[in-house]
Amino acid sequence: MTKLGKSEIQDKLRALPGWTFSDDAGRDLILKSFQFKDFNTAFGFMSRIALLAEKMDHHPEWFNVYNRVEITLTTHDAGGVTDKDISMAEAANAYAAS
Repeated sequence: MTKLGKSEIQDKLRALPGWTFSDDAGRDLILKSFQFKDFNTAFGFMSRIALLAEKMDHHPEWFNVYNRVEITLTTHDAGGVTDKDISMAEAANAYAAS
């Protein structure tokens, strides 16, 4: 997997509402906070992402409190954001909308 450049990441994020780019602490990543109506909905969302992560062999960093799920995506092996992260962000947005 090839690490994407910052401008390429920014271009791809234009099609991903709510996702932002950060190079905090010297590592490139994308992140988004999702809010759901309750814990069960948030947990269902996380379960769908978990199944996708296993299929992709690409696992997010995430944090959950009640109805909120914060997701951070980066490809550690590539040292930054790759198309895998963009694909997972697209799926997360689609899962959250359904």
